[in-house]
Amino acid sequence: MTIGDLIRLLSDGEFHSGEQLGERLGVSRAAVWKQLRKLESLGIPMEAVKGQGYRLVERLELLDGSAIVAGLSPDARLHLARLFVEESLPSSNAFLRERFSQGAGHGEVCLVEQQSEGRGRRGRPWVTPWGRTLMLSIGWRVEAGVTSLEGLSLALGVALARVLERHGVRPRLKWPNDVLLEDDDGVLGKLAGILVEISGDAAGPCEVVVGMGINVDLPAVFREGIDQAVAAVHDQAPGLSRNALAVELLDELLPLLADFERQGFSAWRDDWNARHAFYDREVEILQRGARELAIAGDVDDAGNLWVQQEGRPVRLAGGEISVRRRA
Repeated sequence: MTIGDLIRLLSDGEFHSGEQLGERLGVSRAAVWKQLRKLESLGIPMEAVKGQGYRLVERLELLDGSAIVAGLSPDARLHLARLFVEESLPSSNAFLRERFSQGAGHGEVCLVEQQSEGRGRRGRPWVTPWGRTLMLSIGWRVEAGVTSLEGLSLALGVALARVLERHGVRPRLKWPNDVLLEDDDGVLGKLAGILVEISGDAAGPCEVVVGMGINVDLPAVFREGIDQAVAAVHDQAPGLSRNALAVELLDELLPLLADFERQGFSAWRDDWNARHAFYDREVEILQRGARELAIAGDVDDAGNLWVQQEGRPVRLAGGEISVRRRA
């Protein structure tokens, strides 16, 4: 019995006694009780009524690997070697890096309900509630070397934005790897983060693991525990299914990765600039502990951000640079 097995039973809206759950799952009532306690620790609200049993306060949509594969376009399915759906992992990116070490990894996708050691850019932790985000990683092998991947994280942000826009969501892109959402008060909250990890020869074959974490449905109690403004897909598209989002996203991402080595970021530059969150606005550039003010401009064909500092153009190439809107 797994957490997912229990959630599937409790998500039907009906009450189930501990004895019924044990019979359905083939375990003892004590084992059921232990898993019910685990649901509480994961922040999954549950209702218990004496004489009736247990049920979830609200339904959770679990990831369905078979449905996702069946829903893919022929083009995306052509590039997919294998899809993994896991309930819990330390990191989906680390999972695919391990797959590469085993001689696999290329064209493989890993989806996970919750990561215990997920991280974003510069090693920052990425904390997620169980079953309410879309955490995915894709492995890809590139022959032309690291330089052919300039601007890849920005192109991935455009692909996600395109998918969300079909459902009435209005994302904005923050250089170099964040997707934001603006609320009714004009506050930009972080909707998604993108992490691209590359290993191999700078001028020859290399292996890429693309990680993307998307907030789909964040409970208020979870938001209150985060020290930055956050947003979720359901803020603007409350009916969008996680499985449907996974299908549409993979339909965009797999062909993107297949073509990026040939196309480069120039094919995506204008679409990124059109969604630029901070264009022509004053921002803070944070680099090596120092803060400098600048006016944000466009990104170029290599994914570099151009800013104006004291009347002169300056190119920001990434690395340890972070751009934030001035408070």
